[in-house]
Amino acid sequence: MPSVYPGLDILQNTFGSSYQPKTNGATPLQARTDLYPAYSIVDDAKSKAKKLSAEAAHEFDVASQKAQAKTGHIELYSSQYYAACTFGGLMACGITHTAVTPLDLVKTRRQIDSKLYKGNFQAWGHILRHEGVRGIFTGWSPTFFGYSAQGAFKYGWYEYFKKKYSDLAGPENAHKYKTALYLSASASAEFLADIALCPFEAIKVRMQGTIPSQYKGTFDGFSQITAKEGWGGLYKGLYPLWGRQIPYTMMKFASFETIVEMIYDRLPGGKSDYGKAAQTGVSFVAGYAAGILCAIVSHPADVMVSKLNAYRKPGEGMGAVTSRIYKDIGFKGLWNGLPVRIVMIGTLTGLQWMIYDYFKVFMGLPTTGGAAPPAEKPTQHS
Repeated sequence: MPSVYPGLDILQNTFGSSYQPKTNGATPLQARTDLYPAYSIVDDAKSKAKKLSAEAAHEFDVASQKAQAKTGHIELYSSQYYAACTFGGLMACGITHTAVTPLDLVKTRRQIDSKLYKGNFQAWGHILRHEGVRGIFTGWSPTFFGYSAQGAFKYGWYEYFKKKYSDLAGPENAHKYKTALYLSASASAEFLADIALCPFEAIKVRMQGTIPSQYKGTFDGFSQITAKEGWGGLYKGLYPLWGRQIPYTMMKFASFETIVEMIYDRLPGGKSDYGKAAQTGVSFVAGYAAGILCAIVSHPADVMVSKLNAYRKPGEGMGAVTSRIYKDIGFKGLWNGLPVRIVMIGTLTGLQWMIYDYFKVFMGLPTTGGAAPPAEKPTQHS
């Protein structure tokens, strides 16, 4: 690419061969660091940050090499590959959902009773004063166990179904109808993942929706619900959970894959030209954008899940309770807590994809999305 500044040969031809650029020494307007100590502080902080970043990258590479030496080379789409994706999904969802328990707590309570709190900060202050720090994290244990299981199933099965459906469609059709492929693979994966999540979600919503919490923890919730309602009590919110999570996950995976591809299409070079940090950065940005879309699509069902687990009477039919809840809250009530959920799900989804792809890189695997289209078959001339 030609420079926007004239070269030395052009300057010498214009001003004579006596012209020589200044190579050292400060310019008259250059800031003196002895007079402006803030400059030296900032520069020192920058150099330390670069040093720490380089050390962290080195430690990551060393740990990654050790892990890969133990597991050996992981072939794509092998049983080891799907096991690695499953564990990566477990980490990505379990850690992130547990970290935002305070946000989820306020969202759930406001969905159940919109008049309970005036705003999020007022809610956290009220909970902190009346329930203490522990109260802020009400429901963290079923959140951790439930979303760890769900993440493992969701990401592991997604990779499996994406490959399976691609093979069934063939390379050309898989690329041509890739969005349909992402949607069908993610829907299949989430269908199974919600069966693992549902019992923990039922306990979490009941813990968060009652003040004070009616269960001491996950196992206490299991024992109390099964004793009073049988195992069916843990799954009475499964249909609305499918209604919330399947559209959510379809949007999450399909939009993520599409946004990643769009980002790499607009960047110079291809995906392989960028390092690990840049690729996982793309994963975070695409994940955050996908999370915003997910939150909007799935929010009405999320409100219904919270209401059903809190207010459904024993033996009451799904249609009857759904109709009763909708009559109480109306269409507007289906969107209670949406701003909080957009922030929560956007952050969650961005971090989940970043953690998931970091783990894949750690295990020597490529990051998700941005794959090149299949090569065109050469035309045969008769």
